[in-house]
Amino acid sequence: MGWSSILKSLLTVFVFSILAVISVESYRCTQVVCENEKCPGSTATCETSVSCFSQIQNLETLPPNINRVLEQKGCTSDRNTCGMEFSITLGDQQKFKHKNLCCAGDQCNRENITLSPLSLEVNGVECPACYNVINKTCPTTTTLKCTGAEKKCVEVTLTDRSSNFILYGKGCATDSACTLDVLFLNSGQIKASCIPAVSTNGSPTLKSIASLPIVLFLLKISL
Repeated sequence: MGWSSILKSLLTVFVFSILAVISVESYRCTQVVCENEKCPGSTATCETSVSCFSQIQNLETLPPNINRVLEQKGCTSDRNTCGMEFSITLGDQQKFKHKNLCCAGDQCNRENITLSPLSLEVNGVECPACYNVINKTCPTTTTLKCTGAEKKCVEVTLTDRSSNFILYGKGCATDSACTLDVLFLNSGQIKASCIPAVSTNGSPTLKSIASLPIVLFLLKISL
């Protein structure tokens, strides 16, 4: 092989090496794990093939007035969760809310995101409602009048990371919760599917369910 051929080969290797370096160009994403406004923050470096993300989740109940908020930011390669937003209201007004946004660019997820407020205006849809932390059944149900954008009836199961049962319930939800399978509060996998409505125009009174299951639920997901 002559010097000309050797030089051409070396040049080819050099060009491909430069292209390889360019192909893994990276940018920074703001990285945060924040629960109830305790927010230690940093930055993480991501490859350009990976998105930055911002996510906020909220569990809210009536008495004993529990309100858990988890905010997270960082790098993600999971495109399935990008743009996901849902809200669910189960028996006794236990509310699950979630919002996730993705972006591409240097620290493009720096700004905080907020959950969309849910209108309290009754929308005419009525769903079976219950809440159980003992097994995946509801011996009794009430009828829940749905509000705002929650126009679907859902059945919900929450399990921990080992697929052990945490809670089961029924209630109202947004359309986006009809085929749901997502990690919630870094503690459990929440799955939901749509079920038939009780009515689309009646207005029976919502009956209260005991608050004890909420306390048991929070004890489980905090372990």
